[in-house]
Amino acid sequence: MPYFKQCFGKSFSIACCMYFFPDTRVRGWFLLDSYLPTFFLTGAYLLCIWLGNRFMKNRPAFSLRALLIVYNLGITLLSLYMFIELILATWEGGYSLQCQNLHSAGEADIRVAKVLWWYYFSKVIEFMDTIFFVLRKKSSQITFLHVYHHATMFNIWWCVLNWIPCGQSFFGPTLNSFIHVLMYSYYGLSVIPSMRKYLWWKKYLTQAQLIQFLLTIVHTLSAAVKPCGFPFGCLMFQSSYMATLVILFVNFYVKTYRKASSRTAGKETALTTEIKNGFHTDYFATANGFQKNKKAQ
Repeated sequence: MPYFKQCFGKSFSIACCMYFFPDTRVRGWFLLDSYLPTFFLTGAYLLCIWLGNRFMKNRPAFSLRALLIVYNLGITLLSLYMFIELILATWEGGYSLQCQNLHSAGEADIRVAKVLWWYYFSKVIEFMDTIFFVLRKKSSQITFLHVYHHATMFNIWWCVLNWIPCGQSFFGPTLNSFIHVLMYSYYGLSVIPSMRKYLWWKKYLTQAQLIQFLLTIVHTLSAAVKPCGFPFGCLMFQSSYMATLVILFVNFYVKTYRKASSRTAGKETALTTEIKNGFHTDYFATANGFQKNKKAQ
């Protein structure tokens, strides 16, 4: 571990030293040597949302159908590559599912780190999800959960790549890459009008995302219960962050699907009470060619 030699004095443990000195195996990799590019790209993302909404306020929405199909297909293929490559790399390195340290797998650790760099970089590409919402005037989709998730993931993964670029870090991206294959396939198909009637599984995508977060928390905490040298503070931070996503996604799920089901049930009940002898009550109001006037107050 070459970068451990930079520690000052023997009083520093390996774990403590690691918090001060980034992993030298990723030195020189694009965007990693300085936090400034990640910080400014995140700032530009937030600024584009604000300025974009103001710009589009009095303008017609863009369709972007062809661009969206290409974009979603590209993200789907990238996610599929990351999913397959992470499985192959961790299998090659003999990774432990319960707890995996940062240095025992040799070249397989480097292979995992390279895939996780693409995972980090994919988070800046996914900023375009929000920009497309802005251009299409889908402001209802630009929720706190959406922006929080996109902005924080990019920044968190800059830290992950600099200090814990392999080992126990592999599990969440493996699950998430699989979920993104399904999710961006759905998004791409939803742009095609003739395919929308077949897209009945959006609800189950949200359920799969929640399961993903819960499994990641369990996997992360398993390394705290039976340590293998992976930094304890990183495990606690990741578990806490995933917990915030669980809370936000559960809130989204309840608002989107449970309340929607209640509204549908209410409409069906109202429709039943308005039917009389096989005709809607409005039929009787206009049956003689005129609408009944409201009773005088």
